[in-house]
Amino acid sequence: MAITIDQIKELREMTGVSMTACKKALEESKGDMEKAIEVLRKKGEAQAVDRAGRSTANGVVAVCQKDSKMAIVQLASETDFVSRGNDFMKLANTLAEKLLKGEIKVTDRDVPEVKEAILKMGENIQIVEMKVVTGKNLGHYIHSNKRIGVVVSMKGGSLDLAKDIAMHVAATNPAVLSPDQIGADLVAKEKEIWAEQLKNEGKPAQIVEKIMIGKEKKFREENALIKQQFVKDPEKTIEDLLKAGEATIEEFVRFGF
Repeated sequence: MAITIDQIKELREMTGVSMTACKKALEESKGDMEKAIEVLRKKGEAQAVDRAGRSTANGVVAVCQKDSKMAIVQLASETDFVSRGNDFMKLANTLAEKLLKGEIKVTDRDVPEVKEAILKMGENIQIVEMKVVTGKNLGHYIHSNKRIGVVVSMKGGSLDLAKDIAMHVAATNPAVLSPDQIGADLVAKEKEIWAEQLKNEGKPAQIVEKIMIGKEKKFREENALIKQQFVKDPEKTIEDLLKAGEATIEEFVRFGF
């Protein structure tokens, strides 16, 4: 199949690799973007790329809390112009309030207020995700541009600690809470890529296994919240903060564009 310049540009934006390398990878993968990324990584030309992809959607995240319950909503629009408007933010807040009150469910998408907004604002508007989080100690963080929002439910600790961890989650986007929660399928896929990289580097077979063990440990820890270095104080990990605050994280939710 013919590879378009737009496909090449998209892959370049995702990987930072040259246009020529991107074109070859896309041709080798027959236009499959995910496979093209794997081709580039196996050749050592690209580092890990966010598996969720970089969404081109615009939108905001809103939260609403009452006592030990907090609702978080991710609302998407076609353009940044609409998502930055007051009416759009009001809609997101309204949805969060209705979700908290139980007037809508997390699975609802066909919501009258959204239909009205589509007609009024003249473009497609969608509820991406909604979630209700409960806990004795709830902290949240909404980035200044409203495009990223986090809710953290903690047992023990303090509200300030919960807020700090929510801010950290917004910045680092961990996949899981602890290293053991990283899925076996994901690790297996990464191992395949590491093995190909080490082969291309000419590493001796007798040390490859040790290198792979180290890579897996690092991969699990980098993607696990409690093992990450705290963004406000890299000398400490989130695990250190929790221990000092006699706290445990029960749940965290991160929505973002």
